[in-house]
Amino acid sequence: MQDLLNQIKQCTICKSHLALGPRPVVTAHPEAKIVIIGQAPGTKVHASGVPWDDASGKQLRKWLNVSEEDFYDETKFAIIPMGFCYPGKGKTGDLPPRPECAPQWHKPLFDELKNVELVILIGMYAQKYYLEKNAKKTLTETVDNFQEYLPQYLPLPHPSPRNRFWLTKNPWFEVEVLPVLRERIKKMI
Repeated sequence: MQDLLNQIKQCTICKSHLALGPRPVVTAHPEAKIVIIGQAPGTKVHASGVPWDDASGKQLRKWLNVSEEDFYDETKFAIIPMGFCYPGKGKTGDLPPRPECAPQWHKPLFDELKNVELVILIGMYAQKYYLEKNAKKTLTETVDNFQEYLPQYLPLPHPSPRNRFWLTKNPWFEVEVLPVLRERIKKMI
């Protein structure tokens, strides 16, 4: 696993597309039971090299009901984004994750992760990639039908502060999804 992680951290496959240059951010350990698949690091995470080291990460840890210590324990959580490097700025936020990463690195990582009990799919990029034709037309529909994907996958919206409107518009998420998510996490860690 360490050799693979070192290879990923040296990756420059999409270097010419990255305004800030490559800095792959990923954590994994063969014992991890939970895999978090998000979109791509933002500028703060690009600078620190620590996954989910921002406001979105703080919100995600609240949703999971876990401490920072547990969250960053690689034997509990593997953190594998769809795009390993900051993709750059777009008109309405960050650009989508680079499409090269997941096909290049996800399978080799999962081949090393033998104890995975749950894969948390954050955002539509992760959901479409992993759920394929079983993903619904919208992220909201996919998350609302989360029970269909259990026990292997649990889809979530992005925990970004920019998603406050989505959370306000979909109060069922905190009532129906978060208790199931927290109970599953509690049993695994």
